[in-house]
Amino acid sequence: MHSVKRNKRVTSWHVIGAQLAAFRRAAGLTQTALADRFCVGEDTIASIEQGRRPLQADFATQLDELLDTKGVLGVAVAKVPQKERFPAFVQDFMEYEQDAVTLLSYQNQVVPGLLQTEEYARAVFASSYPPMEDGEMEERVTARLHRQRVFERKPRLMANFLIEECILTRPLGGRTVLREQILHLRRCAELPFLGLQIMPTNRETHAALDGPMVLLETPDHDQLAYIEGQRVSVLLDDLDEVSVLHQMYGMLRSQATSPEESMRLLDDLLGES
Repeated sequence: MHSVKRNKRVTSWHVIGAQLAAFRRAAGLTQTALADRFCVGEDTIASIEQGRRPLQADFATQLDELLDTKGVLGVAVAKVPQKERFPAFVQDFMEYEQDAVTLLSYQNQVVPGLLQTEEYARAVFASSYPPMEDGEMEERVTARLHRQRVFERKPRLMANFLIEECILTRPLGGRTVLREQILHLRRCAELPFLGLQIMPTNRETHAALDGPMVLLETPDHDQLAYIEGQRVSVLLDDLDEVSVLHQMYGMLRSQATSPEESMRLLDDLLGES
């Protein structure tokens, strides 16, 4: 089985982290001492220096002042490519997603990122634990909205989304945020290049109890699958593995409500709210 592992690739965050480590050592500070100066955990400094945690712009400015680095870290953070503002372990997937011919998505906890409203996305990131650093949430929200521009691309991305009914009753961000999110889904369901189906909570059989998945077809007609769990994700290109997931997705589509029934369910939910 093949898997594409993004973590082994050197990113801008690895370079910035190495710069910070060099500046810290030149100033005669340990990671602990630097962490104490800013009342953050030593693990935060270690994660930044190892490229596992993005350095936030405001923190970069504070570090530049303390380490007398004349704005080097702040400039480096500002120049990080947009695609690298996503967590390192999903960047390969994001690159493939932007060029995909078709995309099939199943989600069981939250609305898929490509269909989230700004406020719903903010509520999703606000639920992250451990909590995000100051400024990180807004960067993530901005990056997620930028990612949705894939629907403006020509030729069109052909997409189908399967979501659990329970997602539509979970009031992330509050009832107003949820209602606006359902309205957005209803509008998306009208798009000719996008299918939306809902998996009823009262179904007695379910083909994907193991969790969410996204299936992609590249312009070269390669078949890829992206799956993730608790702090783990993997991009698969093994044809046998991807084929099994396609079979699962096909069964899910037969178990879910039809696109027309799904639109009626969304209408019902909007009428109740």
